[in-house]
Amino acid sequence: MSEGGFVRGGVWHSVPRRERADPADALILVDVQRAFLTGADAVPAAPALLPVLAGLLDSARSAGAVVVHLRNDGEPGAADEPGIPGWELALPVREGPDEHVMAKADDDGFTGTGLGALLERRGVGRVVVAGVLSEMCVSATAFGALERGLAVVLPHDAHGTYGLDDLPAEVVARVAEHALGSDPELLRTAAAVRFVRPGGGADGASSDS
Repeated sequence: MSEGGFVRGGVWHSVPRRERADPADALILVDVQRAFLTGADAVPAAPALLPVLAGLLDSARSAGAVVVHLRNDGEPGAADEPGIPGWELALPVREGPDEHVMAKADDDGFTGTGLGALLERRGVGRVVVAGVLSEMCVSATAFGALERGLAVVLPHDAHGTYGLDDLPAEVVARVAEHALGSDPELLRTAAAVRFVRPGGGADGASSDS
């Protein structure tokens, strides 16, 4: 038995996802780009996923939390090659002191970017990670946050991916969650996420999504 689950009859049974988590002071949106969330080649969960991500964004903004839009710079010819429509972010951005866009070229959004320095400078301690792809950039960025001592909240309905060979997309996404181990706080739904301004205070009241 562990915090992550238990084995019975040769099958791993995961502990049910949490219904609630402590408030987070930052939202990291991973590769929420048109190539992956719009059109015929979007991830299968895109119609449900995009409104969930938009709701998290609105909630984080309302609470004064730090928001970071990570945008992947794909290789030439890739669907997210810089400058082509698929590279563009699928949600509107309001760049300012609390909201930032960062380019990345690695799965881990902390590698080769200013993400770690920004979160440290703002005194962020707990981040919500959401976006695509579950087993790649979402997972790697969550690991990167954990390695830097940040608490990570990962809502089940706030990330998505493609199918892998004969595995449906929802199975790949679920396995990606549990491959992170017991350190992230796995939430059943993004509706349970609350945000606060870093440091709390009068402007840091929680906001339910």
